[in-house]
Formats: sequence, C-alpha cells, structure tokens
Amino acid sequence: MCPSGINDFPMTNASHIKAALEILANYRRPLLVHAEIPQSSQDERLKADVDVVKRRMYSTYLETRPPSWEEGAVKELVTLAKDTIPNGPADGAHIHIVHLSDASASLDLIKEAKESGARITVETCPHYLAFAAEEISDGDTRFKCAPPIRDAVNRDHLWKALKEGHIDMLSSDHSPSSPELKNVETGDFLSAWGGISSLQFGLPVTWSYGQHYGLKLRELSEWWSSRPAKLSGLQKKGAILIGNDADLVVWDPEVDFEIGKNYTIYHKHPEHGIC
Repeated sequence: MCPSGINDFPMTNASHIKAALEILANYRRPLLVHAEIPQSSQDERLKADVDVVKRRMYSTYLETRPPSWEEGAVKELVTLAKDTIPNGPADGAHIHIVHLSDASASLDLIKEAKESGARITVETCPHYLAFAAEEISDGDTRFKCAPPIRDAVNRDHLWKALKEGHIDMLSSDHSPSSPELKNVETGDFLSAWGGISSLQFGLPVTWSYGQHYGLKLRELSEWWSSRPAKLSGLQKKGAILIGNDADLVVWDPEVDFEIGKNYTIYHKHPEHGIC
C-alpha cells in the first residue's frame, strides 16, 4: 500500500483491495497485504536533506517509516475487512496482514476487527522478535527492512501478542540481496536495499529468543507450521497425521552456534550472500 521502490512490486490502494476481495471470496482465498501507507512527504524530505553521517544512523531510517504508516494502512484494511463478515459482499475471502512491526495502535485495530467477526489475520517475523532499534549499530544496513525493526518495548509487546493469540503466526519475510545493494561499504540506510535474509534461521531464532517469554514447543509448531498451512489451504501439511505429507524436522534445541563468516548459509545471494 506504499511505493516499494522497484517496479516488480507496485503499490495498491483500497479500491484495488476491495475488488480483489470480492473475486477471492469465490475461491475462499486470503489476500496478503503489506500494511504501510505514507502519511506525509517526510520520507522524501529526509532523503534529500540529511547529511552523510545521519544517513548511516538507523534512527534516521526509523524516522522515515513511523508506526503511523502501519496504523494508517491497517485502518483502511479493517474497514475493507467488514465485507468479509458472513453474508457480506466478500464473504469467503479474508485479509492477511504480513510482517506486522507496530505492536501498539495497529495491533489494537486488528484485535477490534477480529472481535467484530471480520476475517482478518496477521503475522510478524523473527527479526522483529529478536532485535531492537536501539541495539542496531550505525552503518549496519543488514538490519534494514520494512516495516522497520522498532524498539525493545515494542518487541516485548509483539511477544505478548503472539503468546495471547492476537498475532496468528510467523513468517520469514525472507529478502536476500547482494552486499552492493545493501550498501555494506557506505552504511547508507536510506538508499540500502530493504530486506533481511533469514529463512535458514527462523526456527533457532524464534526458539532462542522465545525462551525469555516462556515459549513452548507446541506454540512454535503452531506459529510456523499448522497456522500457515491453514492460511494457505494446504490440507496435507501442518500436522503429523496419517495421510499427511511427512514434512518432519529433526532438531536439537540444545545446540549453540554462532553465525559468522565461517558458518554455512544456504539461503542467500549465490555469490556473496549476506544475512
């Protein structure tokens, strides 16, 4: 719902989404939406005016995509989701909000929509659950993504919402790129590629950081397997049952490892990979 910066992912708007929901209702399929809408021209002013030093500061990038961007988009989506209630014009479809970062006003709107009977679900990502804005070093553009990683208080609220069932599931939002696109040499956050390459580490990151919040294995399976399978309509996945696909993971939760130059990363740019 905002310009992505590349032609492969053009922006959309409420009228497009409304029309799509009515079509998807015939097939009982979800519509997945990146929920951000620019609330002012602040982003472009910052990119034009800020000096080289501030362009290397994560706080500068964070200022260009405030929580109000997510809140504005979620407000529109919640209004559209009213069409998905039983006997509504889009009964059978539902809205799925991808990679939620804002755990305040945006999340409150989603809770209210669910309580009203609208068909709406939401996910968040491991990088929002593991990292915090105040911990990101100047120039470390590996952490740039959209919506951005917010502060530690917001991170705690995301975990709480997951544990209480207000956030339905997790996804990677895997977005790899070359070091050149990430501006690794210059550390310029404002022009760097926005995306985190994390597909390989979703399970260990969630488990490791979730220990502080009392994460249980059952919850891990629900967030990463059963609920995403249900969202996708994959009836033979997401549970260990007779007749289902045998998508099994053999995993030792007690093994420690450190991601570094000598650690093999499989899901990355084929030449230079960056995580």
